[in-house]
Amino acid sequence: MTKVLLTGGSGFIAAHILEQLLAKNHSVVTTVRSEDKASKIRDAYPSQCASGSLKIAIVPDIAKPDAFDEVVKTPGLEVVLHTASPFHFKFSDPKRELIDPAVIGTTAILRAVARSAPAVRRVVVTSSFAAILSEASFGDPAAVFSEASWNPVTIDDIHSSPATAYRASKTLAEKAAWDFVADPAGGAKFDLVTVNPPMVFGPVVHYLASLESINTSNERIVDLFDGKWRQGVPSTGPGLLWVDVRDVAAAHIKAGLEIPEAGGKRLFTTAGWFSNSEIAAVARRNFPEDADKLPTEETKGGEMPPAQERFGFDNSKTSQLLGINWIGLEKSVVDTVKSLKKIEAQQ
Repeated sequence: MTKVLLTGGSGFIAAHILEQLLAKNHSVVTTVRSEDKASKIRDAYPSQCASGSLKIAIVPDIAKPDAFDEVVKTPGLEVVLHTASPFHFKFSDPKRELIDPAVIGTTAILRAVARSAPAVRRVVVTSSFAAILSEASFGDPAAVFSEASWNPVTIDDIHSSPATAYRASKTLAEKAAWDFVADPAGGAKFDLVTVNPPMVFGPVVHYLASLESINTSNERIVDLFDGKWRQGVPSTGPGLLWVDVRDVAAAHIKAGLEIPEAGGKRLFTTAGWFSNSEIAAVARRNFPEDADKLPTEETKGGEMPPAQERFGFDNSKTSQLLGINWIGLEKSVVDTVKSLKKIEAQQ
């Protein structure tokens, strides 16, 4: 049994990490931003809270340089899984609302671990495909993104678009993390792993979610079943790659606790291509009772661009290291819809 600090425990990915860690009988300290979120987790895991295998700490503002100073002093911590970072496009000040929480939050926890948690051997940081891609190369079939690729975005680009600002936040935070562990002055005795997923679909953890506050990745599936795609399937967007949340959670645990060779690596976790058109087709096949809300086979839009108009990717190193049999899009979408319907029925 390993004692793990999991930040951002109420987040979409982190909630699945928490579930999988507890299922494997690990001891977990998780952070959340409010007592309301803490109480929901306590209610979901009463026996683990009673036994002490799950403890919850409130960290209201991860952008503060001392945000994690106290929680990392928890005796016996061995691994830190840092998932806490904003993913949304609903902001007015990208530096204050995205860049600072991502960069300061990441460096703050690394600094706190180096200073106050000497038994921690590994820190896993949730990064993103956003830190791998190059916006200028989305339509270039000669561009092949891999674990070695870095987004060339800079802080000067954050006002270009909300998507660019988000990608900058993930890129700058990940670079800051690698710079910290590489600098002897930081005093890090641990090694670092980053997990870089693209679009993340998959079932939501019901005790934390509402349809009004659904995670950004799954918003398109909510819109699909709200009838918003009925007259036309929206463009998929330039990213075109996806992964199931349960596989992302498993990647964090494998990298942090189970695969020593993962140290010092970036993990590009993806199941491959997807399109909104394909998601709509999965919905039609599996939920005929919702046919009046869903686009028909004749409805246009959201198709996958031809191969000569999209980038390439290679995550073979990650797949070989982790040994995960990636969940397919059909299962992911079906399980996501079922979880959303369960939430709707409870509201």
